[in-house]
Amino acid sequence: MNVKQYLDSTYLKTAAQAGISEEDNSIVVKNAIAEAIQEKFKLIMIRSEYVSLAKEMILKENSNLLVGTVIDFPKGNSSLESKIKEANEAIENGADDLDFVCNYEAFKNGDASLIKEEILIGSQIGLANNKTVKWIIEVAALTDKEIIQLSALIKNVVISNFKEEDYASVFVKSSTGFYKTENDLPNGATIPTIIMMLENASPLPVKAAGGVRSYEDAVEMIRLGVKRIGTSAAKAIADGKNTTNQY
Repeated sequence: MNVKQYLDSTYLKTAAQAGISEEDNSIVVKNAIAEAIQEKFKLIMIRSEYVSLAKEMILKENSNLLVGTVIDFPKGNSSLESKIKEANEAIENGADDLDFVCNYEAFKNGDASLIKEEILIGSQIGLANNKTVKWIIEVAALTDKEIIQLSALIKNVVISNFKEEDYASVFVKSSTGFYKTENDLPNGATIPTIIMMLENASPLPVKAAGGVRSYEDAVEMIRLGVKRIGTSAAKAIADGKNTTNQY
């Protein structure tokens, strides 16, 4: 199976998180973009400040690579106004995909109305600008019951407010890859988690992010029904190698 068109090749570390200079981090980003173009992956997922650079590189190479970025990353607990501002800036920079971090802590605290509003407004902004929107629910922070409930909530908001032809452009996504778990428990996509998401988000598509560390993992996720896979080891996975990358 050619998994490349399912892979969102991902590099989201800041220079501080990577422990390198801003200049060196920019070089890492450029190399990641160049690799994604060369390997013909579906998308490169990078921080918003690099989106314009990626679009320039893609245009120069006459590539079909898509560019995605993250909104309110990685905690998702900023105000709706802040999320909207970030999303509009990403759109102006030329991003094709907007991966919002859902305010999962507010959801856990019972504030479903806040979640419904951000799903509605964020999805409206994306769809009005012909962008793909993904809602990261951070599965490692949720119980199984909460994963089911939040996946269903996102689905219900989209079905209630948008046309059927829009459904394929609003994903439910498992993880940021940055969530710190206790005792080294998985912080991303697992098979049971993805099955719960698929069953409760359908007809919305699902993106598995975090925890996909081999070609076999990727194939299994695709066979389950995921439409995208987020990974910082896209080339290794496509080449059939295993990786220890956390995301």
